[in-house]
Amino acid sequence: MAVFTPVDTAEAAQFLRRFDLGELTELQGIGSGIENTNYFISTTRGRFVLTLFERLGAAQLPFYLQLMHHLAAHGIAVPDPMPARDGRVLHELNGKPAALVTRLRGHSVLQPTPAHCAQIGACMARMHLASRDFVPSQPNLRGLDWQRATAPALLPRIEPAQQRLLESELAHQTLLASTPEFASLPRGAVHADLFRDNALFDDDRLSGVFDWYFAGVDTWLFDLAVALNDWCIELHSGAFDAQRRAALLDAYQQLRPLQPLERELLPDALRAAALRFWVSRLADLHLPRDAHLLQPHDPAHFERVLRQRQTETRLRPLLS
Repeated sequence: MAVFTPVDTAEAAQFLRRFDLGELTELQGIGSGIENTNYFISTTRGRFVLTLFERLGAAQLPFYLQLMHHLAAHGIAVPDPMPARDGRVLHELNGKPAALVTRLRGHSVLQPTPAHCAQIGACMARMHLASRDFVPSQPNLRGLDWQRATAPALLPRIEPAQQRLLESELAHQTLLASTPEFASLPRGAVHADLFRDNALFDDDRLSGVFDWYFAGVDTWLFDLAVALNDWCIELHSGAFDAQRRAALLDAYQQLRPLQPLERELLPDALRAAALRFWVSRLADLHLPRDAHLLQPHDPAHFERVLRQRQTETRLRPLLS
């Protein structure tokens, strides 16, 4: 959510005239994140978030906006895209696709307790169950295919030990993805990026999940692994905190119990989730774009997480 494309108050006010949402009272750029340009917008009728999409095209964006609206209609607290007077939710501003969504209340909790993790687990289960009747389909654009395509540009830029780690884990995940077991895993639309800073709490109660622009169709197990690898670890080491991990998993399974195969493959999914974010952070560091408020994340964090997940995993005979 860095500011790649500047928007001034006159441009924002002109954009708002497409909607029946009142007059602009405040415009504030959001400096966190690394994918899209985002602004907080306040009007005489409410608070919203304006997003200008820097990488995603108009053909991809309806999936995200429709998914958010679908989940909001199912009672899940997510940003809801606002229709303009002509009914459209996807627009163009300063040459970029743009959308306006409701702004959630609350703040991110960066040092979660087991109680916070339990709420995330329950919310994720509800999201997965609600996605069962969501018809539109789009692949996870940062999935294994993207990682394999990105790796050749990264390998010359990283240390030999990192090269070995990247190549070996890509080989492991490629082999796993080719198995009938993997193909049979339950799947649907997933958030794919539910980190601590993509959820909000108000008085320690989960008030919403946002930043759905990495969503796609993937295994529900992968989505769960992404959350576990962030909400339930010690950041300095990547090791799991047993209480937080149990709280998130137990709350999730109260609503959607994991299948036996999902429980068996969870260690591999945790490695896949760590790999995905290590590769993307390496790409953001070594293959950067210009941005006014860009703050790339440190890839060393997810290198630690991936190595930690590997130490916790025994390869199944099928994959040895």
